[in-house]
Amino acid sequence: MNVIEIQQQLFQFIKSKLPGDASVAEEMAKQLSISTDSAYRRMRGEKQVTLEELHTLCTAYRVSLDQLMGIQTGSFMFQGNLIDPKSFRFDAYLTSILNNVAYFNSFKRKEVYYMCKDMPIFYHFHFRELAAFKWFFWLKTYFQFPELAKAKFRFEDYPDDLFALDQKILTLYNQVPSVEVWNIESMSILFRQIDFYQDGHVFESDKDILKLYEAVEKLWDHLETQASMGHKFDHHDPERKPLAKYDMYFNEVLLGDNSILAELDDSKISFIAHSTINYIMTRDLAFNENLYNHIQNQMKRSTLISAVSEKERSKFFRIIRDRIAKRKDALHV
Repeated sequence: MNVIEIQQQLFQFIKSKLPGDASVAEEMAKQLSISTDSAYRRMRGEKQVTLEELHTLCTAYRVSLDQLMGIQTGSFMFQGNLIDPKSFRFDAYLTSILNNVAYFNSFKRKEVYYMCKDMPIFYHFHFRELAAFKWFFWLKTYFQFPELAKAKFRFEDYPDDLFALDQKILTLYNQVPSVEVWNIESMSILFRQIDFYQDGHVFESDKDILKLYEAVEKLWDHLETQASMGHKFDHHDPERKPLAKYDMYFNEVLLGDNSILAELDDSKISFIAHSTINYIMTRDLAFNENLYNHIQNQMKRSTLISAVSEKERSKFFRIIRDRIAKRKDALHV
């Protein structure tokens, strides 16, 4: 690979990290303190990027030189922030999700693939009861906030500003065409979390548990309707106007890992979940292509249950709905 080819790779990589309507030349000019005309000359290969300029651009946009030059080191570069329980702020966490989904929407061509080990986080935001429960569970059980050590779960404790953020995220996610691969166990983690609090007497009463299961039922009805129609829509909208394409797959064997891959114009980004709610992301070409091929293979081994395969779709949703009904019947209300 010659110098001009490396430069072109660099500019293409920078373009993939910018919003779809951003100008690469203007961004480069700002970073290098040069004119846009000088930036264009570098992009056309008429002028070589200096070593100092290369360092500046790679630092600003977190570009790996190994990746840029095609050097196979067996390593992949990821980005992410490790959550510190002592300084964790849930609003900041939600804002980071909001920014990522807004970034997706800045591209003309966009699609998100989600391998559902458990219910995608976006779906907790449809109903306040689910959003409140997930928030409380993470802060009390995973992060062990001292002020929640002896606290009971109450729906009314969920802050209004957090639910407002939830709604903004959901609005943007509903505008992104999505492919989701679900398994029969994709809802099990949520059910186990409810069981854990029920056994530990963290709910104030079985009426609260019933209210939570009723929210799950409403969400499940919404997802089934989305799947039958093959598009996303606002659950408040009686006309169910289509917002984005929705492809739902059912895999009877695969247990997903909550990995997400976004295709944005000509680039791909992977998000890998770890340590409960931490996630890291990469633009590494080899890694993303490998994950993309893996997802495509799993889709071939799965049954598409959105817009088609009514029998398989009904079977999948009925199994989960029966589980919810049994749990409700076991409550003392």
